[in-house]
Amino acid sequence: MRIRLDDKILMNVEKPARYTGGEWNMVVKDPENVDVRFAFCFPDVYEVGMSHLGIKILYHVLNKRSDTYCERVFAPWADMEKIMRERGIPLFALETKDPVKEFDIVGFTLQYEMCYTNVLNMLDLAGIPLLAEERGKNHPFVIAGGPCACNPEPLADFIDFFVIGEGEEVILEIIDAYKEWKNSGSGRTEFLRMAAKIPGVYVPSFYKVTYNEDNTISGIKPVYPGIPEKVRKRIIKDMDAVDFPEDIVVPFIGTVHDRIMLEMFRGCIRGCRFCQAGFIYRPVREKSPGVLLKQAKGSIEKTGYEEISLVSLSTSDYSCLADFTEELLKLTEERKINLSLPSLRIDNFTIDLMEKAQKVRKSGLTFAPEAGTQRLRDVINKGITEEDMENSLRIAFEGGWNNVKLYFMVGLPTETEEDIAGIADLAKKAVDIYYRIPKEKRAKGLNVTVSTSCFVPKPFTPFQWFGQNTVEEFHKKQMYLKDKLSKVSRAITYNWHDARVSFLEAVFARGDRRVGRVLLRAWRNGCRFDAWNEFFKYDAWMQAFEEEGIDPAFYANRTRDYGEILPWSHIDMGVSQKFLQRECEKAYKGIVTPNCRIQCTGCGSAVFGAGICKTVSAGGNTP
Repeated sequence: MRIRLDDKILMNVEKPARYTGGEWNMVVKDPENVDVRFAFCFPDVYEVGMSHLGIKILYHVLNKRSDTYCERVFAPWADMEKIMRERGIPLFALETKDPVKEFDIVGFTLQYEMCYTNVLNMLDLAGIPLLAEERGKNHPFVIAGGPCACNPEPLADFIDFFVIGEGEEVILEIIDAYKEWKNSGSGRTEFLRMAAKIPGVYVPSFYKVTYNEDNTISGIKPVYPGIPEKVRKRIIKDMDAVDFPEDIVVPFIGTVHDRIMLEMFRGCIRGCRFCQAGFIYRPVREKSPGVLLKQAKGSIEKTGYEEISLVSLSTSDYSCLADFTEELLKLTEERKINLSLPSLRIDNFTIDLMEKAQKVRKSGLTFAPEAGTQRLRDVINKGITEEDMENSLRIAFEGGWNNVKLYFMVGLPTETEEDIAGIADLAKKAVDIYYRIPKEKRAKGLNVTVSTSCFVPKPFTPFQWFGQNTVEEFHKKQMYLKDKLSKVSRAITYNWHDARVSFLEAVFARGDRRVGRVLLRAWRNGCRFDAWNEFFKYDAWMQAFEEEGIDPAFYANRTRDYGEILPWSHIDMGVSQKFLQRECEKAYKGIVTPNCRIQCTGCGSAVFGAGICKTVSAGGNTP
């Protein structure tokens, strides 16, 4: 049954192009001529989902197969959902407008914990049973992956199986297994057994979780023979060889990141102790400059975009950055293409980089000191000094910038009032540096934006055991800093994150299977699009916790012992618990750890034998 969207529907929603499809480079196939139909679902609105590099990569990888048709599905905005529910229109895919429930596999990417209610809402709109145990042979398999899948337990009751790690290779193995199962005529459980044998695949229904009287976990064990005790993540070892899309879909409407995204490398050498991505994407694996230049040229020719953004966790740590950007600038200047250099570190922001960053178009600069004092920056292993920050700001202001953003976190482990006051001190230094530059050499109209997020302890980081600040503590710190900054300069703008959202983020980042009941209840209470201020319903969430008899502080605010079994203890992301514990202990002592290029820290990622870890023996790197 193909969904028809008439003018009456499209004229009554905010942005009709979210639902029409038909964009440039959209893949068109005949569904009758493929063996497997895959619905790639992004649990947020179209503009957010179409800005995500992962969906572009997997859409390309799957559609290269002649036997598979991958289509895109996004969460409908509130106006469209209202019409769909009133008219009985099921959730549909953009390419064919076919209902999602008619697909073979429905795959969600989990980028942010506050999108979990959208996963349930999309399943409900599709007419697919929310609970995995209630699905039969005529229902699609619901799978999920992405960074949040490193703790899959909050969604364990709703997802048939999870993909742990990077998906380009494992997704093809899943398609092969599905085709084999489909031809065999076996039952649904048999396919799950086949999937569980694929490295990197976690089937939650094949594991039993038991609890102690104090509500901590006593064990996570497989219930069938042959099911792995731990599921190790998958990685792409050779970034030059892996498929990367040049002919990406070009939206009709503006998206959050509406440009070519050129992925330089995966992983990070730094080891900032708060940063989950820096640990779960280890080891560092780079693309060679030649491959990147080829992909840049191909993307420009096949999309018509006028901007390229270099994508990585820390762009200025790319080992060939100077020579590569020189060659890339020749291409972008010739084609009148803007080059964006995000994720630059304060400690290696140079005049050369500044000139390259502003060569085509000058915009604001963003730096992330994260903490207001050197003591706390050492605790989090940020690896930058106040001198680094002062030098970078001076270079920026002398180079004609007048719009600078400084990102910090509040609630970091060991934080004191002095550390928060240090944020205001740094902002003042930024203002002072600007005004020390002669008027004729600086741009007019200084604007320094200070933004603070609330620290959220995440799995597979050295701070995974740390108890998050309460909402009240966060609010008190935010108001203290607001008062401090108001006395510094009118050139400073202060933005802060809603601590209530961060509180819930911590609950689901560190939650076990029992919080899935709260998730379901909250969705029934009307929660969806929780990452959007206009939809966030904190009271409805608190009501859901109360109705389910679950204390959210048990997950968010409680400090764990090293010996406690964590909800994600059966997932192996390549960093050992012993290493994370050592890093946690070093944090509390204010001891910094050198980056991976200077010295191997024995985190465990050498077991993959890839990238920066190639020169280290797998056995010797694992504590």
